[in-house]
Amino acid sequence: MNIIIIEDEFRAAKSLQNLILDLKPESKILGVYDSIETSVKALSTPIKPDLIFMDIQLSDGLSFEIFKTAEITCPVIFCTAFDQYMLDAFKSKGVDYILKPFSREDIAEALRKVDDLKKFFSKNELPDIEFLLQKINQPTGKSSFLVFKNQKYTTILTENIAYFYIHNEITHLVTFDKEQFQLSQPLGQVAEQVSGKQFFRINRQYLVNFKAIKEMEHYFQRKILVKLVIETPESLLINKEKTHSFFTWLEDR
Repeated sequence: MNIIIIEDEFRAAKSLQNLILDLKPESKILGVYDSIETSVKALSTPIKPDLIFMDIQLSDGLSFEIFKTAEITCPVIFCTAFDQYMLDAFKSKGVDYILKPFSREDIAEALRKVDDLKKFFSKNELPDIEFLLQKINQPTGKSSFLVFKNQKYTTILTENIAYFYIHNEITHLVTFDKEQFQLSQPLGQVAEQVSGKQFFRINRQYLVNFKAIKEMEHYFQRKILVKLVIETPESLLINKEKTHSFFTWLEDR
């Protein structure tokens, strides 16, 4: 099986490549591309892939733009953390997805589903790209969270949440009023539920609201230090592989 990886985070691309070759050693990685431009060029060559792993946010825009220029007739597995509505749209067309940060089990399951396909997608079976672009640019997502504290239940509007974070393997939400509540959902599930336009998972521990970001500054080893309008228990650092997607997200208003 010939596979192309479209991913602009170096570590994620490398991890994905290693997992694929470990799970399917007979596969061949035709190339790893980090932008719309390079991906379109690669897909314009005579050698066509049998499968594509595709990130959604690339260094030069949303990967859906690739479909407008390049003819893709093979299955695409999207790597994403966007809201469930969009994921369901992909899945209804037979295209699978994996959520970041992905695991070996996630990739294995996705590859098993691809193996079960009897034939590749034809052009008219691909998702409605214009529809998905329209949806992704809307600040959709879960509007509130039900929380329990001091023997009482209450709802917290998502727009009032400054950030979510993990402490002792428990997800917490912190409001702009500095109130803190525990959640039963893992942070990965929360990231899936909220708007990808409004919230960004800057690392494995923190998911932050755009409105909570005060400023950023360069940190050592080419990392970015993010400061919020309210204090956080730890310094918020973004590694160099994720800085480009972070700044792209900041600009996508």
